[in-house]
Amino acid sequence: MKNGRIKVLIADDHRVLSEGLKLYLNDSDLEVIGTASDGEQAVEMALEHQPDVLLLDLRMPRMDGFQALSKIKDARPETNVIILTGFATNEYLTESFRLGASGFLSKTSDPAHIPAAIRVVAAGDAIVDRELLQGAMRAMSEPVIKPVSHRSENGHDNGMEDLTKQEARVLKLIATGLENQGIAEILHVSHNTVKTHIGNIYSKLGVNGRTQAAIWAVRNGLAE
Repeated sequence: MKNGRIKVLIADDHRVLSEGLKLYLNDSDLEVIGTASDGEQAVEMALEHQPDVLLLDLRMPRMDGFQALSKIKDARPETNVIILTGFATNEYLTESFRLGASGFLSKTSDPAHIPAAIRVVAAGDAIVDRELLQGAMRAMSEPVIKPVSHRSENGHDNGMEDLTKQEARVLKLIATGLENQGIAEILHVSHNTVKTHIGNIYSKLGVNGRTQAAIWAVRNGLAE
């Protein structure tokens, strides 16, 4: 951030949308530093201007959003990317987070939510449209997640342990948007038991909050 303002880059091949967002987002704590009209330009501008947050469309000329996202995260992992797309499918949602996106929003979402989303990912959290996330969870066929080996490229464990079956069930219910009381009723356990499970989930996965836990579910075994 520069002077306490969040630097934002917009990448979309629809000029009217880009310019509209640019006017809408310039606020006291937000600064749009540029707009890119295709994937290659998005990569070039992201590396040159180093935005805090990139709003990235998926379907663009010369290089699509997935390719651009991969290149940007490889070259500059600290860039927070929010996918803003008109093609909000479960497959696109899952692939976006697999490649390192911090947020996923549909272009049909209320534009008033976008500034808040930018602030959330700039602070290091993740965000996704709740209806899209719930749709992705409904598409999962496995009742619990499969154990995932969380190892770095050098083969060392990153400190994340596998979840128990009950913790996995709680995680899946978190991802559907249920609050603790609803989870307790479905699993026929006490409210305090649910709180204990959630604390264990956060600790084992290294996440901070329900949104990050739900994103982890999409990125990992629940999405397989």
